[in-house]
Amino acid sequence: MKKVAVAMSGGVDSSLSAAILKNSGYEVFGITMKLKDAENFPEIEDSRRVAEHLKIKHYIADFREDFFTEVEKYFVNEYLSGRTPNPCVMCNKKIKFGKLFDFAKSLGADFLATGHYAKIVFEDNRYKLKKAPDTKKDQSYVLYNLTPELLSRIIFPLAEMSKTETRKIAEEMNLPVAHKKDSQEICFVPDDDYKNFILKFAGNSDALKPGEIVDTSGKVLGRHSGVANFTIGQRRGMGIAAENPLYVTELDLKNRRVIVGKSDEVFSKNLTAENVHWIYKPELPKKFSAKIRYGSRTAECTVNPAGEKIFVEFDEKQRAVTPGQSIVFYEADEVIGGGIIAEVRR
Repeated sequence: MKKVAVAMSGGVDSSLSAAILKNSGYEVFGITMKLKDAENFPEIEDSRRVAEHLKIKHYIADFREDFFTEVEKYFVNEYLSGRTPNPCVMCNKKIKFGKLFDFAKSLGADFLATGHYAKIVFEDNRYKLKKAPDTKKDQSYVLYNLTPELLSRIIFPLAEMSKTETRKIAEEMNLPVAHKKDSQEICFVPDDDYKNFILKFAGNSDALKPGEIVDTSGKVLGRHSGVANFTIGQRRGMGIAAENPLYVTELDLKNRRVIVGKSDEVFSKNLTAENVHWIYKPELPKKFSAKIRYGSRTAECTVNPAGEKIFVEFDEKQRAVTPGQSIVFYEADEVIGGGIIAEVRR
């Protein structure tokens, strides 16, 4: 009997994943990651209740130090560098399918399962990562750092389901967390207040000091409280009055300036990406569909080699291409790879 470790966060998705796998005949045990310092851990308690309900073993993996170093520090440092990070991408790469995968193997697991909405299939004599059928919940974007070896040892039990189906089945199985709300977008930032989180973390940084808001011609329009509090494409929260709506087009960290422009000045044709990871390395140059952020639609582009980086040219200009975010490449519904947006060219 194959042994599966399930990453249990105390939510509906991971809890149902454990239940489905147990009912499918696997030997299942749960692991809950301890990622932060707190007096109580509802994630652990809820996961423990589900494990007791399913009559499976439950373990706790203390990754607080790793999470602080690999995710929280990265998150803050990216904002302090005038970039907009994606902590879920980094957490999946370094923690869930790094530290947690290794921990699961040490406990004898043949596979690691999570509640992600994405598909792993074996086609054309290789493992492929594909989009989930439920496009609203598809999480393939944040999984582009997976490797062929990992894909062969990962299970996504919810791959074919919608969130509505997930909750319905969880209710039918009487899971203790069937009606639990989905977690907030950034799990380690209280109340999703990333500005205050960064301020507490690195309050003396130049990126958190006041500066000027200027238009693309250099005209001063107002003052801001810190470059790290802004992101490309942002419109609200600038405290300036203008005849036309203005959007953040660039962050000038050196001069502590937030540069704003009209809507058409937020669009870009090209970008350079770094830290590129290919699940299966393609021959470049090559055409792909690409997503420049988690919630964006795919856009057609051509990818060219640029040393250790890649140069991406879109068929049509894209709105608010943001350094620090990931660009992820697809062929149809298959994830080919991705990288971190480093430079943007208009």
